[in-house]
Amino acid sequence: MNHFARRTAGIIAAVALVSGLAAGCSNDDEDGKSSDTGMATTTEMAQATGHEGEHGTDTPDTDSPETKIATAHGEVTVAGAVLEKYNALGGPTGVLGDPIADQRDAPGGGTVQEFEGGAIYGSPATGAHVVWGEIRTAYLASGGPGGTLGYPTTDEMDIEGGKQSDFTGGTITWVNEQTTVTEK
Repeated sequence: MNHFARRTAGIIAAVALVSGLAAGCSNDDEDGKSSDTGMATTTEMAQATGHEGEHGTDTPDTDSPETKIATAHGEVTVAGAVLEKYNALGGPTGVLGDPIADQRDAPGGGTVQEFEGGAIYGSPATGAHVVWGEIRTAYLASGGPGGTLGYPTTDEMDIEGGKQSDFTGGTITWVNEQTTVTEK
């Protein structure tokens, strides 16, 4: 680097440093009152995932945490027990990927929310559980939460030779690439 370029770079760095210090130390508070702008409005916060829109915190007038996630499908809200399950599975960078649509009501007072990699079904009696893949295909073919199987009571689990999900009205297994629905 020649002498002129080094001197110019040094001056620019010094100006940037002084500007940063001045901005950080300034007191824009003209009336002496402190501002609560940018402060949390609730004690519960949704997990930050890096995909949130400007509303990545709880809504003050509700009892359940929620977050809005900017996706290719638009801004989508994930809330409550579904949000807790979604975050436990890694949020948008996890196995479910981005949400496709907002949570919607399902039969019997439950909810469902669709994601790129599956869905989370929940009810007050069973909690929120993820259903995906071939087990989800069989679940939907059996009527989903409004069918005889009802709501999931477990997440998909490993069993010898495959996977299994339990529901209030039965079980779906996927073993050796064959899906079996067993009603209670």
